Amino acid sequence: MRRILPVACLALLSLPALAGEAEIRKGLASVLRDEGKVVSIQKTPYPNLYEVVLSSGEIAYADGTGSFLIGGGQLIDVKSRRNVTAERERVLNRVNLADLPLSQAIKQVRGTGKRTLITFEDPNCGFCKKLAKDAKDLKDTTIYTFLIPILSPDSADKARNIWCSSDKAKAWNDWMIEGKAPADAQCDTPLQKNTALAQKYHITGTPTLFFADGNRNGGYMPLADLDKAITDGELVHGKAAQ
Repeated sequence: MRRILPVACLALLSLPALAGEAEIRKGLASVLRDEGKVVSIQKTPYPNLYEVVLSSGEIAYADGTGSFLIGGGQLIDVKSRRNVTAERERVLNRVNLADLPLSQAIKQVRGTGKRTLITFEDPNCGFCKKLAKDAKDLKDTTIYTFLIPILSPDSADKARNIWCSSDKAKAWNDWMIEGKAPADAQCDTPLQKNTALAQKYHITGTPTLFFADGNRNGGYMPLADLDKAITDGELVHGKAAQ
């Protein structure tokens, strides 16, 4: 995730002494140079500490008077040993799968296809190739792959050729698993829309995986872990739908 604030364990920035959410937003804008970068401010369970969510997806913390801002670190609850920041990031990074334009993704169905896995991948991504090999053995899963050419200069060409082939799923697997490059092809593609979608959801690396409950995983997962995550996502999603 790209950090707006300095990358450090704790970055302490001095702000004007203010009070209230509106004043805190104003104080943060003096540091961030853009008040719109603050998406939300809410109280935490800890005395005089506010969670600040930025438009980059980063979580920072400020006091109730807006006199300081802490960014680039993790808030740990010492008593429970919980990583509070990581837990909140998981919640904030969830996606409603119904909002995703699945027509812009390559679709593959394994078995009954009753389970769902959504991925954002680049054709030059090494870990995406490992994922593609593992995905051959996924049972009863529908896989939607959004192509986002972000890694190499020729990623866009490969992604276009795969998308424009007569059999997108075959062309994808031929390249990712067998190393067989797709033939040159031209057509209208959703690649720019996919890239914009990735930016909207703060996806900066591949593969990024989403499960039925909207939870995400940034990076490759071994097959056994992936299979469990897909099943767990289906269970949570099913309970939420009841």
